[in-house]
Amino acid sequence: MNILITGAKGFVGKNLTAALQNVKDGKDRTHPGLEIGELYLYDIDSPKELLDEACKNADFVFNLAGVNRPQNPEEFMQGNFGFASTLLDTLKKHNNKCPIVLSSSIQATLIGRYDSDYGRSKKAGEDLFFEYEKETGAKVLVYRFPNLFGKWCRPNYNSAVATFCNNIANDLPITVNDPAVELELLYIDDLVDEMFCALEGKAHKCSFDGIKTVLCDDGKYCAAPVTHRVTLGEIVKLLESFRDQPKTLVMPEIPYNSFAKKLYSTYLSYLPKEKASFELKMNVDARGSFTELLKTEKCGQFSVNISKPGITKGQHWHNTKWEFFIVVSGHGLIQQRKIGSDEVLNFNVSGEKIEAVHMLPGYTHNIINLSDTEDLVTVMWANECFDPNKPDTFFEVVE
Repeated sequence: MNILITGAKGFVGKNLTAALQNVKDGKDRTHPGLEIGELYLYDIDSPKELLDEACKNADFVFNLAGVNRPQNPEEFMQGNFGFASTLLDTLKKHNNKCPIVLSSSIQATLIGRYDSDYGRSKKAGEDLFFEYEKETGAKVLVYRFPNLFGKWCRPNYNSAVATFCNNIANDLPITVNDPAVELELLYIDDLVDEMFCALEGKAHKCSFDGIKTVLCDDGKYCAAPVTHRVTLGEIVKLLESFRDQPKTLVMPEIPYNSFAKKLYSTYLSYLPKEKASFELKMNVDARGSFTELLKTEKCGQFSVNISKPGITKGQHWHNTKWEFFIVVSGHGLIQQRKIGSDEVLNFNVSGEKIEAVHMLPGYTHNIINLSDTEDLVTVMWANECFDPNKPDTFFEVVE
C-alpha cells in the first residue's frame, strides 16, 4: 500500500510517519497483514513533482497539511482551503479515487469562541472534501480533532500543553489566566492509533452535538474514541509534580492509559540534557551505602542497598511494613526469625540467580555479604514510604 502524507513535517505528520515506517520495517508487528509500500512525504517545501507522483500512485492519503498561526488572517483560507483544492484536483487529474483522510479541527463547528478565520477555513476545507466525495465516489474521512498533545509538538504555537511542558521542563514562566478552563485533549498515540484504524477500514464514526463528539455508526464525521477532559489547573499541578520528582522522589499515581501517564511521557520529551539525569542521595558509611530510588503515592518505595564484603545489615523487624529483597550482584545470605521463636529461615541469594525474598512482618531479618572481595547489591521494595515519625522498625539481631 502506497501512502501519501501531506504536512509530513508537522506534529501529527512526524508521529504518523514514524509509526508507518516502523510497520514497514517490521519493527511494529501489531498490524499483521498491513503491508506498507512507498511513503510519499509531502510538505510546504517539497517539490511539486512529488505531489503529482504521489497522487498518481497513492493507495491512501492522509491530508494533514494546514496553517495554524499565519502572519495574515487571509493565509488561513489559502493554507487550509487552497492546498486542499490543489490536492484534490491532482488526484482527479490521475483519476485516483483512493480513500483520503482530512485533518480538520473542532473549531470548524464555528460555535462560540471557535467562530474564527481559522475555523471558517477548516469548515471550507471540510465542505470541499465532502463535495469531492459526492463527485468522485472516493471515500472521505473527515476528523475534527480537539486540542492535541504529545512528543514533538511545537511549543508556543497552538498547543497550551506543549507550551506548559516545555516551559516547566526548562524553568520558564507560564501564564494561566483561568485554572478552571477545561480542555478536551487528544494524545498523539491515540490519534495515530485511529489513523491506523482509518487505514485498515475501521475508522470510528461520529456526529456532533454542538462541539461535543458523539460516537455513532452512521456519523458524517470520524473521531478518535479516546480523549481526556482536563482543566488547565489540573495540568499545571501534574506538571509541577513531575518537575519536583527528582527532589521528592515521589512519582504521582499514573494509572494505565490515564491522562497523567500520557502527560508525563509528553513532559519528559521536553527535558533538556542536563535534566535527563539527576543525582540521588547516597547514605554512605563503612558498611556500604543505602539509596532511595523512587517513592510512590500508594505503592511504597524502591531503594538500592550496597553491602561491602563480610558486612551484615538489617537486624530489625516490622509490625506491618513488608519488603522484597532482590540481590542483583554478589553472593549473600538473608536470614529471618519470627519474634519469640528460635527457628531461623535461611535464604542463599546471588546475582547469578535473581529472585525476590519476602521480608515477613513480625520476623527480624538481616542480609549478609558472604563474599570476601565483592560488594553485595540488593534492590529493595517496601510497601510503604519511610515515615521518620512512625518508622515501624525495631532493632533485634536474628541470631
